[in-house]
Amino acid sequence: MLTSKTVTQFLDELASNSPAPGGGSVAALAGALSAGLTSMVCRLTIGKKKYADVQDEMENILNESEQLRSRLTLLIDEDTVAFNEVMAAFSLPKDTPEQQQVRGDAIQSATKKASLVPLEVMRLSARAASLAKGVAEKGNKNSITDAGVACLAARAAYTGAMMNVLINLSSIKDQEFVTATRQTVDMLLASADDSTTKAFEQIQAGLG
Repeated sequence: MLTSKTVTQFLDELASNSPAPGGGSVAALAGALSAGLTSMVCRLTIGKKKYADVQDEMENILNESEQLRSRLTLLIDEDTVAFNEVMAAFSLPKDTPEQQQVRGDAIQSATKKASLVPLEVMRLSARAASLAKGVAEKGNKNSITDAGVACLAARAAYTGAMMNVLINLSSIKDQEFVTATRQTVDMLLASADDSTTKAFEQIQAGLG
């Protein structure tokens, strides 16, 4: 499993000539990093007298950011598994019409799954962006740059995940599925971009 590797081992495997792990796993990792930074800012805010009026809000953000971090960490491996399943489907025999049908169905099924994994990464990372915005606005001002990096990591995560969704959709024949998924992508992107834009405005103001 990728998540059981050291940072160096993960980076070495990422840099190898193997197509997986790739951008999808990195997007999930970026989302997990964003959530982790948000959790840190929350913990550096909670218990400080200066921020007593936002303690309950920081505790709520912390609870959610830790849930996001846990799930996004699992998705690092799930993305690679989904990619490998697509490759396995393409490797099925295609010598007879029956085999071609089985192979085609398997490819379509695996590709749908391979689009749903990054779609979840995008959804969770869009939420991570919103939480990062929350700590940028109300968290410990000594950690405002950490909140800023959390926003940047979230943006890399949801944008990268979006690209992986779209490239998979281009191979899917089920147009109802494609249309519904594209609508979800557009909605998530608009919401996440709004969060990061407002967060960066807050951070720039805080940096003077």
